[in-house]
Formats: sequence, structure tokens, C-alpha cells
Amino acid sequence: MSIFSWLRRHIHNTDASSRTEFKHQPQHPLVSTTDLLDQSIRLDDRISWFQKQLAGDSDVVIQNFTSPSGTCCALLFIKGMVDQETLQKEVLQAALAIESLDAADFCKQIFEDRRLPVTGMQLATTLSQGLLSLLEGHALLLIEGDHRILDLPVTNYPKRAINEAPNESVIRGPREAFIESLQVNTTLIRRRLKTPDLKLEYMKLGRRTHTDIAIGYIQGICKPELVEEVKRRISQIDVDGIMGSSYIEEFIEDSPYSPFPQMQYTERPDVVCASLLEGRIVIIVDGTPIVLLAPVTMFMLMQSAEDYYQRFISSTWIRWIRFAFIFISLLLPSTYIAVTTVHPEIIPKRLLVTITSSREVVPFPALIEAFMMELAFEALREAAIRIPKSIGQAVSIIGALIIGTAAVQAGIVSAAMVIIVALTGIASFIIPHYDLGLAFRLLRFPIMILAGMFGLIGIACGLILIYLHLLSLRSFGTPYLTPLTPFSFSDWKDTFVRVPWWLMKRRPSLPSNGTQRQPKNTRGWDHKEEDED
Repeated sequence: MSIFSWLRRHIHNTDASSRTEFKHQPQHPLVSTTDLLDQSIRLDDRISWFQKQLAGDSDVVIQNFTSPSGTCCALLFIKGMVDQETLQKEVLQAALAIESLDAADFCKQIFEDRRLPVTGMQLATTLSQGLLSLLEGHALLLIEGDHRILDLPVTNYPKRAINEAPNESVIRGPREAFIESLQVNTTLIRRRLKTPDLKLEYMKLGRRTHTDIAIGYIQGICKPELVEEVKRRISQIDVDGIMGSSYIEEFIEDSPYSPFPQMQYTERPDVVCASLLEGRIVIIVDGTPIVLLAPVTMFMLMQSAEDYYQRFISSTWIRWIRFAFIFISLLLPSTYIAVTTVHPEIIPKRLLVTITSSREVVPFPALIEAFMMELAFEALREAAIRIPKSIGQAVSIIGALIIGTAAVQAGIVSAAMVIIVALTGIASFIIPHYDLGLAFRLLRFPIMILAGMFGLIGIACGLILIYLHLLSLRSFGTPYLTPLTPFSFSDWKDTFVRVPWWLMKRRPSLPSNGTQRQPKNTRGWDHKEEDED
């Protein structure tokens, strides 16, 4: 037994020492260097450090060369992430063409005189900074006898071409959409907003991804406290990776457990610029074409880019249709369940006979019948999204026709229920913002349960609960039901109606500071308008 005790004690001590040793190991590869190595002027030591950090990466290139003065140099870059033609002509050939007396003079011309014709090059004072720049697609120039590192931004990522927005198409508006490049996206915004008041502040998020993000706003229009609040929330994010704007949205939204979206997203530069002119903030994330807008209200999510490119009469009519179909999407199945199950006396006799005859062979109550059809419709909708686009539309349409017809002929569901579910599905597609439509699709099911249990009273209770929840929601301090609650009649010009542009003389009071957008007499050429004023 003494031998086993000794082995047990020995193994325990070994595990404890290994745990203690692991505890003191660096948690991140970028912080494993020392101050002594950062100040080293030996080229081989620094190259060895980079090779150790990037061990196993076969796409890292270390190009050694010697200057005319006999100084040893090394050029580090990652294949596929840099423009090798620029690197060859503007860096390597330019460095070899520099005439210098000795190594000190060569370093002075490189680091201080900036003799290399590369725009935006900087000095990296530590190896960690150099490694991060290398992983971002920059090239590094190291010189024997000098501890400094020249950071050369010669990045050349593969980029997608600027195409039409696939999810926010318009008839008369511009066709440009954001892509996955942060630099290209900010350029699309600056091309439209040619004002020095447009501010773009850059940050990095993610301990391992080091994702670049940009926070944009117009100084003088956007409230300073809103800018500070957005930056405060984003600065609190501490995660290993940010792969898209949806990551940031979940971290900084006010009520994460609410089904309603509290930030708007878009892939259209014109929508972003219009939001900036209203005093809102945009968050642009490198690697995704989706840009976040904050704050947001429910009525903003009901607006489409097409509203501002069509005539105001047509846009107002389309908005009324959207609001009507929101209620259809949310309440049509519940109303059918409540009326046929709990309140059949309110149905006209002829219609009641028709509904009753169609439900004679159906073995399920209306609630179960509606649940089955709604779940089947949701499955078809998701299947159309996941399968290849070339067959997605055909499969969804054919699947809906076959399943609906077969279910009615088999007596599983009634024809009236198929019509109800089809109208509900069409109504949900009319909502411009996908996440808002998804919230109403989710809330449809608990309201159906309330309708099956309590009838119209259950529907009324469900609507009251939803309304109370919407009243409690905030988006960066802005009430979610603005301008309905709190009431602001001046902001109704772009809520339930869309008045002509020449009547939108002031910006919305929330979230902007309500400053003047245009002179009072924009249509000064029209003497009739002048007389009416």
C-alpha cells in the first residue's frame, strides 16, 4: 500500500506543478514577447521570434536581402494578403536603389526620411505590433542594427464587386450595396456625404480576430451623449472573436431578451447616409456587408428605402398597407381560431355553414389545425432559404401547393385554414425589416394559444401585453414607439404618412437635436405656395 500511496502522491504533485506552470503561461500569442527582445537590434533574433509565433504557417514569406551599403534586411509578409507587385517595385527595388554610406545612414533614410514610396507606412515599436500588422495583411521591413520595424500597408485582399443589394431592392433608387471591406464601405458613405462634419472613429474588437469597426456620425446633428453611450457599450465588449455585426448587436442592445430588434441593419449606403442626416449612429464592421444603425424605433423598421424614391402619395398608401398587414400577420389565425371555437355566434349564418361543412371531416380542433399548418409553412420558408437558390423558389411553391392540396383532400385540415395560413404568410413578407417580421411570426403562436383558450378576450390580453412590452423598450434611450409614445405630432410627417420633401423642414426630434433641415420656403419659385404660406 505504501507504493501506491507514493505513486498517488507523486502523480498529484506532478499535476499540481503542471497546473501552476500552465497558469502562468501567456494566454495570447501577441503578449509573449519581452521588452528586452523588443529593443534587440539583432535581425536573427527578431526573425526567430516571428518564426516561433507563426510556426506551422507555410504561407508566411521571409525575404532576406542586402542593401548597397551591406546592411542585412528582411521583408516579412503573408502570401495572398499583399500586393506582391507593389512590394517588388515600391519596396524591394526602392530599398536596393538607396545610396547610403553605412548602415546608420541607410536606417536613417528608411525610418526617418521615409525614402520608400509607400503611402501610409508607420513604425511599429514592438514585435507584438508588428505581428498584428503582419496578420492584417501588411508587410514588415526589419533592418540589422535597428530595433524599429517599418509597417508597410500594401494589403491586397480578394474583394467582392459592388453589386445590387439582394435583400433591399428598389425600383428608382441606387443599386450599390456594401461589401465585406471596411475601407470600401466607408468610401461609399463619404462619396455621398461630402462634409467635414462626418466623423468616423475606428476601434478593434476581438482578442484573436482583432476586427476593425468604424463608428460614424455627423457632428452637430447627432447628440454627443448618444455617441458617448455607443462607444461606452462597445468598449465593454471582451470576446475572442467578432465575425459579424450581429455579434456587436447582441452585446450592446438594451433588452437582449426581447423578440423585437432594437437596432436596424442595412446593406444600402443611401439608407446609412439618410440615417446619419437624421442624427443616428452607424456601426460598420470589417468582414460583413451589414451595417448597424442606432437608435431605432418600430416605425423606422416599417420604412423602406423605396418610400423615399417614389411619389409621396404612393409611399403613404404603401405604408398604410404595411401597417394593415402587420395586424393580419399577427392576428388572422388567432381571430379565426377564436371565432370558430369560442364565438361562432358572431359569424354570419351562410359563412358559418360554409366553414362548418369544410371542417366536418377534420379530426383536429382549430387550434391544433392552425399550429400544424403554421409550422409546416415555417418549415417550407426555412427550406427555401437553405437550399440552393436555383431550386429554392420552385421547391417552396411546389411544396406548399402539394402539401396544402393533399392535406385538404386527406381531411387533415380544412380549405379555410389553408387560405388563412397563406394570407398570413404573404402578410409577413410585406414587413420590410426581416427581424421585425420574425418577431411577429414568433408572437403569433402564443396569441393563437390565448385565442383557443379564451377567444377574443385572450387576443385582447395578448395585444395589451405586447403593447406594454413595446412601451418599456428603449433603443439607446429612445422610446421604441416614438413618435406615438411619447407623442410628437411634428414627427408624424414621416411615420404613418410620408409628406413631400419640401415639407420636411426639420429633422426628427428623436434621436437628433431637431435642427433645421432646409429653409422654410424651399419652393420659393411657386408663387401659389408663397401665397398659402
